Amino acid sequence: MNKTSESVDRPIPCFMFNFLAEKKFKPNEMDEETSEVKKPMTEGYMKILDTIQMPEDILCCQFNPDGSELAVGMVDGTIQILNVQTSRTVFSLELDTLNQCRHPVTHLKYMHPTRQDALLIATYASGLVKMWKCDSQYCVHTIDENRQTLAVTMNPSGKRFVTTGASTGIYVYDAVTMKKINTCQASERRRKMDGHRFHVFAVKYNPNHRHMFITGGWDNTVQYWDERQEHAVHKFSGPHICGDSLDINPVTDHILTGSWRKDEELELWDFVSGEKIKDIPQDKKHKSKVYCAQYLGKHSIFFGGTDNNMAGIIDLRTRTIKGQLFDLPQGVYSIDNDRVGKPPKLAISSGRQIYLIEI
Repeated sequence: MNKTSESVDRPIPCFMFNFLAEKKFKPNEMDEETSEVKKPMTEGYMKILDTIQMPEDILCCQFNPDGSELAVGMVDGTIQILNVQTSRTVFSLELDTLNQCRHPVTHLKYMHPTRQDALLIATYASGLVKMWKCDSQYCVHTIDENRQTLAVTMNPSGKRFVTTGASTGIYVYDAVTMKKINTCQASERRRKMDGHRFHVFAVKYNPNHRHMFITGGWDNTVQYWDERQEHAVHKFSGPHICGDSLDINPVTDHILTGSWRKDEELELWDFVSGEKIKDIPQDKKHKSKVYCAQYLGKHSIFFGGTDNNMAGIIDLRTRTIKGQLFDLPQGVYSIDNDRVGKPPKLAISSGRQIYLIEI
């Protein structure tokens, strides 16, 4: 999106307000003496393999199950599938512009994480949820949720998926029939807080608990849900989640949260008790408000954010910075790791650039 005036023509997810402000007021960080655009820099165990220029600004990205391709969702509603080895687009998934306005792609998730031919689920700011068969560039199924849909996740078996959005309802779907089978939401008892009261930006199934998933958003709570029940079964308070910054370590059963704020941006929590385990400090020189965070293996985390426009890796055992990419042209709104490489490859988006990283 080159001009902020374009936002008038189509609804946008709320987390894009800061994104658009960056585009309007800080198109690039300039050095006052040289008036040149700063070049992104790395420190520690991070090496830039390639920088891929996309045609539009990027809001989300995800590697396919075998790590050979990267799906990239953009503000114009287009999804491009990149070959990781060649950095070239191999497929482009576009909305039918005759019938559907080009709303931003807000989240991407491959349906079957163990299958090479996995279908891709995409959510859009218009409320559309689409299942794509990437190699044929064919949309298998479309759901219209009539809201700004912001996030999607699959359960460990691949038989259910869950969406969240600008409304407080959490929708549970059967992945085969694509039918909604439950709406998880807060009760009318305002004091009980057994559900969200504001926008929900992140959702994650627990791989160790078949029917359990967690959500986070603007109301500073992380809610626990059983997909078969209507109301949340547990919660803890604290994280202010504005993007894809919620993850669960399958080995330790710890929850990672990333908050878009100046303090306590990265935190670890015990899943069973909901008690806070510890804060994870950033490098003070490049400290950012966090939009996206995920586990990188068993002992490290991977995160990105705004203000200082950076992404980094932190070792949880020593709480030290393993690597950083900083001086990026804009904030980091999406990241992913391929989960299969040894070491894994990383993808970091900033503006119209995707940075492929080796560690």
